[in-house]
Amino acid sequence: MFPLSLAKISFPTSTHFIISNKRLLLPLLLLLCLAYTPMRSLTLAAMSDAFFQVSVFVAATLFIYYYAIDRLPQLELGYLSQKSPLLEVSFASLLGALPGCGGAIIVVTQFTKGQASFGSVVAVLTATMGDAAFLLLATKPLEGLLIMIIGLSVGIISGSLVNALHKADHLRPAKNNDTDDCCNQPSKALIISKSIWQVVLIPSIIIAVLIALNIDFNSLDAALADSITLFGACMALIAVATWALSSKGQSYQDVASEEETITPPSKLYKVLQDTHFVTAWVVASFMLFEILITFAGVDLKAWFADYAYLAPLIAVLIGFLPGCGPQIVVTTLYIQGIIPFSALAANAISNDGDALFPAIAMAPRAALVATIYSALPAILVGYGLYFYGV
Repeated sequence: MFPLSLAKISFPTSTHFIISNKRLLLPLLLLLCLAYTPMRSLTLAAMSDAFFQVSVFVAATLFIYYYAIDRLPQLELGYLSQKSPLLEVSFASLLGALPGCGGAIIVVTQFTKGQASFGSVVAVLTATMGDAAFLLLATKPLEGLLIMIIGLSVGIISGSLVNALHKADHLRPAKNNDTDDCCNQPSKALIISKSIWQVVLIPSIIIAVLIALNIDFNSLDAALADSITLFGACMALIAVATWALSSKGQSYQDVASEEETITPPSKLYKVLQDTHFVTAWVVASFMLFEILITFAGVDLKAWFADYAYLAPLIAVLIGFLPGCGPQIVVTTLYIQGIIPFSALAANAISNDGDALFPAIAMAPRAALVATIYSALPAILVGYGLYFYGV
């Protein structure tokens, strides 16, 4: 049952909204590919794979994560720094190593309020992998845990070294740029998608698990296999369309970062927001990969094999881009076996996720320097793993 009657739900119809919303380019591209006969089967398969291999497991992981994280107490970094600078930096790194960008945003905010050191900012930005961590944990949990451990360790070392070189208030802005929280209501598209997910989540998990166990539905029933592919593609399109319609999509930040938290906070809506965000970028990655191979004849796997020594450096440079979207692309390339683990690790250390947006807004100089500082260990670790043969 829908929470609101469909008669009361109206989607944005403004011509300006449609023209200016850059997010709408992705569902439009998908519809064009579905309408183009040579691309139809390829597009359906890519979208279905994205939903069953990624979206379903990401949603399940997010449910567990967000409900478990409520059980953890929140500690003030200012209190920890009085006890021990190492303890403060370690806890900041732990917050960064946790999936998502929430921990990093907390540390950046506390830094601007004088409750955290500059070393903690470097530590948390070094340790964080952002929303790409959810994707990695959902698809390759062992590699995901290893990346978290690497990020935590490098974050502690980097933050401690920075605190040894700089004072705690290094590059802290003179004035606090706090802004009042505004009321952010769920979009109408998100409300409808919630009702859909409540119906299809359990069946989708069952199908996704069977696919993960290499059950061949084609050998059982070709019609059943086609129905599952079509269902997965439809759910992927719903997720992408909901993501596109949930924002004005006018700026780079609107496209590359996750949604603002719903007021009052809702774990279910947060799970759906993050799942739609990850799905959109994974679908975009899958489609770009297929288009390059099918029409441009570009074999990314072969290219990275021939120029493997550039992979960690390219991953570090992509990590400079604010937002979790570009980082999800890198993680998707790793999951598809296109780039090595060394490149994934380099990107995980160098990228700051969505935390870089508030950092730039509240303490731009600190954000710039912290990003540069996090790039140094990213290059060292990335190429260390590369020469080790990982």
